[in-house]
Amino acid sequence: MPYTTRAGPMAALLGLALGCLALGPALGWGFVLAQDMVFVPDPAFSRFTFGLAGGAPRVVPSDAVVTALSWVIPGELVQKAILLGIFVLGCSGAALLVPSESLAPRLVAGAFYVWNPYVAERLLMGQWALLLGYAGLPWVVGAVVSGRRQAVAILPAAVGGFAAMTITALTALPLALTGTRRWAGTLRTGAIVVAFSLPWLLVAALRPDGVTGDGVGVEAFAARADGPFGAVGSLLSLGGIWNSHAVPAGYDTLPGAVARLALAVAGIAGFAVLGRVAYRRGLAVAAAVGFAIACLGVTEPGRALLTWLIGVWGGFAVFRDAQQFVAPLALLAAVGLGLLTASAASAASVARRAPVWAGVMVLVPLAVLPTLAWGAAGALRAVSYPADWTAARELIRRDGEPGDILVLPFESYRRFPWNGHRAVLDPAQRFFAVPGRDVVSNDTVRVGSMVVGSEDGRARQVERVLVEPSPNLLRAGFRYVVVDAGTPDERRVFEGWLRDATLVVDGVDLRLYRLDRALGQGTSE
Repeated sequence: MPYTTRAGPMAALLGLALGCLALGPALGWGFVLAQDMVFVPDPAFSRFTFGLAGGAPRVVPSDAVVTALSWVIPGELVQKAILLGIFVLGCSGAALLVPSESLAPRLVAGAFYVWNPYVAERLLMGQWALLLGYAGLPWVVGAVVSGRRQAVAILPAAVGGFAAMTITALTALPLALTGTRRWAGTLRTGAIVVAFSLPWLLVAALRPDGVTGDGVGVEAFAARADGPFGAVGSLLSLGGIWNSHAVPAGYDTLPGAVARLALAVAGIAGFAVLGRVAYRRGLAVAAAVGFAIACLGVTEPGRALLTWLIGVWGGFAVFRDAQQFVAPLALLAAVGLGLLTASAASAASVARRAPVWAGVMVLVPLAVLPTLAWGAAGALRAVSYPADWTAARELIRRDGEPGDILVLPFESYRRFPWNGHRAVLDPAQRFFAVPGRDVVSNDTVRVGSMVVGSEDGRARQVERVLVEPSPNLLRAGFRYVVVDAGTPDERRVFEGWLRDATLVVDGVDLRLYRLDRALGQGTSE
């Protein structure tokens, strides 16, 4: 097996190259702020970091890991290392799963696994923690089958948190059940999965309000068609995300949609016909179950089932965004394409031109999805936080008076001019986090005309306060109010609410108000 020993390093280098090509301007100095991807400079540990404040503990333990790493190296480099690591880890892991003595089939599998609609859409959604678990999935397959280093293989998903660990469990348990040491292996794998899930399981159990989930999200986050073949066809193409803003450019073209679907189906067929591997049955079961979950929200009975499950326990809300569960199918298709490449390369006429054949096949995923390149056609770009933000944070950190921080407008997503008007989850909750203070922002999500209600009990209380003609923010427990966006009309309303507060930072990009108890009037009454 002449290529086996160097397949890993070569695939890792290919993953690094593909990561650089995909991220492009996102690798510039600064932070990529896109949808759910929020990194901040010099983050501090807070109750939010550990899931004790805010909505469901989805940031556990990913935010804590990022905060700890940012104490060692700049946060800008932490983000870039994680994003590039996803491509390196995923590409090399998928490559090593292909049972081939040739390098080309392995590289084809690795390239497709990190360059497909699933990765593109989740990257545009900013779900780096989910993608970290996705990148570790091939390593989990290898570890469960071999019975070695399972804890190490599951570590990326453990860092990713709730959704990443759920998808990993969905993949690992069928593999263990269909293995040679069925029951012993399943118990061991299940124990490891539970142990690595404890950070967010314990937090969820300790929260006074428990874990809640709005059933409206079942319809709001259900898979949607991102091409001409409907929702199921999009899922089979490894796409179908609910957020239209996370769909790469050019998805509305028929040739592109046909090519994406054909490539995924070819990989699935290749695995079905040629997949004589130890993990064949386990990965096939995981892929089938994941695809079935992804299709649940497409049907009325499926949506009813999910709504009922969320009513039983809010943690089942992880299944609302069901498209994310096609991850095992993506791995199966990647391995299948590698097997097809190996089969084709075994023909004498192709073998003589193996290097050319390898280069062509590795480029096929890129040709099918060209708009993932260069920061998803410019959608991902690094920016720096304005000086107003840094000045406000320093003032808050130096203040010894108690009280929390309210962020206005009380909406979850922002389109800042300094971020190119790209939608992003408000970074204020992480940026202004300091020990002893909670930063309260809204986690309500609006999808078209649907509103998925807040999962944060404190945020729901603040919503009730803000509907009053003159909200008593001081009595609600706030020391500072951050206004980082809003229309001119909204800002005039905020100024009325805060007329007796002290404006301590008056910048173009942010205003910071301090509520002083000594005033005893206006917002302090």
